[in-house]
Amino acid sequence: MRPEHLATPEALESFLHGFEQGTLPKSEWTHGAHVAAAASYLLTSANFSIAPILPLMRQRISAYNLSVGGANTATSGYHETLTRFWLLIVSRHLRENPPATRLAAARQAVAAFGEERALHTRYYSGDVVKDAAARQSWRAPDLQPLPEEA
Repeated sequence: MRPEHLATPEALESFLHGFEQGTLPKSEWTHGAHVAAAASYLLTSANFSIAPILPLMRQRISAYNLSVGGANTATSGYHETLTRFWLLIVSRHLRENPPATRLAAARQAVAAFGEERALHTRYYSGDVVKDAAARQSWRAPDLQPLPEEA
């Protein structure tokens, strides 16, 4: 995640607009960008619930992948399990540390998880990233439980 995307509320909105419109450069759609977007959208949901945000993220990530020349297949592109995993992780963090603004939510998520790309390995045995079934549909963790929705 480029630091300038989190410099001001306007910069964050510009980043989100680029993601939503498919104009954000592919090189800028990093793990940190994913968690910043997740936090930004979760802030709009009552009690940071993932229920209304998961379908939104699914649609937007899938569309973004196509807009930058990618594909959403059994081996690449959108990953259902990892998207839901990260929404649950970020949601819990926001519930425990309620942000005052969208920018604060994004900054908190990036500070907490922007470099935690492999966090899922504490919850899943095997390589969930390459698991085609987990890419297509939710796979519950087998090493430890994820936080539940409040």
